[in-house]
Amino acid sequence: MGHHRTALRTTAVGAVSATLVAGGVLGLAPTAQAATSGIRFVDIRSADGTVLKANVVTPADTDGTGRHPLIVFPTSWSFPQVEYLAQARRLADSGYIVLTYNVRGFWQSGGEIEVAGPPDVADASTVVDWALAHTAADPRSIGIGGVSYGAGISLLAAAHDPRIKAVAALSGWADLTGSIYSGRTEHVQAAALLDATGTVTGRHSAETRRAFDDFYSADLSKEQDLIAWGKKRSPGTYLDQLNDNGAAVMLANTWGDTIFPPNQYADFYEKLTGPKRLAFRPGDHATAELTGLFGLPNDVWTDTVRWFDHYLRGVDNGIDREQPVRIKSRSTSGYEGYPDWKSVTATTRKVNLAGTTTIRANVNSGADGGIVFLSSILDQIARLPPVASIPLLPRRWAAVWQSQTYARTQQVRGTARLHTTVTPTEESGTLVAYLYDVGPLGLGKLVTNAPYTFHGRTPGEPFGVDLELFSTAYAVPAGHRLALVVDTVDPLYIEHNPTGARLTFSSPPNDPSYVSIPLREQ
Repeated sequence: MGHHRTALRTTAVGAVSATLVAGGVLGLAPTAQAATSGIRFVDIRSADGTVLKANVVTPADTDGTGRHPLIVFPTSWSFPQVEYLAQARRLADSGYIVLTYNVRGFWQSGGEIEVAGPPDVADASTVVDWALAHTAADPRSIGIGGVSYGAGISLLAAAHDPRIKAVAALSGWADLTGSIYSGRTEHVQAAALLDATGTVTGRHSAETRRAFDDFYSADLSKEQDLIAWGKKRSPGTYLDQLNDNGAAVMLANTWGDTIFPPNQYADFYEKLTGPKRLAFRPGDHATAELTGLFGLPNDVWTDTVRWFDHYLRGVDNGIDREQPVRIKSRSTSGYEGYPDWKSVTATTRKVNLAGTTTIRANVNSGADGGIVFLSSILDQIARLPPVASIPLLPRRWAAVWQSQTYARTQQVRGTARLHTTVTPTEESGTLVAYLYDVGPLGLGKLVTNAPYTFHGRTPGEPFGVDLELFSTAYAVPAGHRLALVVDTVDPLYIEHNPTGARLTFSSPPNDPSYVSIPLREQ
């Protein structure tokens, strides 16, 4: 495992350069215009003495006699404090005071990386305190938002600080454990990327370093500690507090987010009781909002500004009367509106998984979820998801079931669910399920996937598996079919299959196996 982890870190470091280049460009362009944009670079001292590097952008008409709504932006993981300056200037031009700060442990800010732990949550409130004391910020109109790491911290801060009235959480998480450890399976490429970029741009705390190392080790004895560590850092843990505080919450993410998959945001959204909005678009982690950080036109940031305008400034822009759930399919260009998440997945159809199939473990069959970031970005830009030749997948290592050929285009909307019976030859194991759109020549385009790991099972004894695949929106063209493929190895995840293990999938008469797919005809 040590060699495996080193290789993953090396790969992930390659992705660091893209992050740093983006951060550098974001840093240079806005700073060059600082003289005309009301930007001040300031130090904010946290409750424990840690110095946070921040910048304040104020409206041009601030004369000390009036109050302005305040928006706080904690930075994304590994990004510098100037990340949001393009959007901050836009917001300041319309009357906001905007304070963006480098989260502790990164770049010039002091302290160590706590992964949205209690010190990070306390820092967000300290930043609000500072703004109220040193700017013309209105204490009755306070918003917070951010991308990725900044989104998670924003949700946690809103749950702990009732002064926050509006949140825009872009590409964030509600359940940290459910994001990078879904199906009890370590999402190793995602973790390695975060680890590598954090190592280059910041300083891990001892607790953070231990959490990463325990995660890589895949040591079952560490599982409960990791779950507790993640739970403390999950907005879902504090859902009741967030609902009691009544902040208006906007959540936005992408279908292909390989760091924080969309399912946990959708589940969290359904449990919010205050004003809320949920949007999903094509792309990978934080790619949907990236162009907006450069000041370019961007749907996510347009929604964010409208959200803050309505709930902090009282602008009657109609956002509260629109369908609160908005999705854009990976196959089309328009948006669809729904009254709630349940309505997205209202129509489902089952594909029966008949028969008994045995596969061997430890070998990648050729079906996999792609590469963190790269694969979903290709899907976003060129509609080129990971592909596999379904007829050529070796049945020795992959179980394959296919639907009938569809006479009309089928719209996949929401969450597919697998139900099957598995009989293992070992007490532990990992399986990965993939749903493919298969054309007439047998080439399958990946629609969605998800991993599943089990421990403590009796060899030779069957047990039921229920697995949610990652939510998506995709069009299956007329003349195509859907295929469910299950194998045991995927580079995105750590596998737990002992050498020589086998898995048998069956469909007992009293408990048939199936995959339930949210489908409707176009």
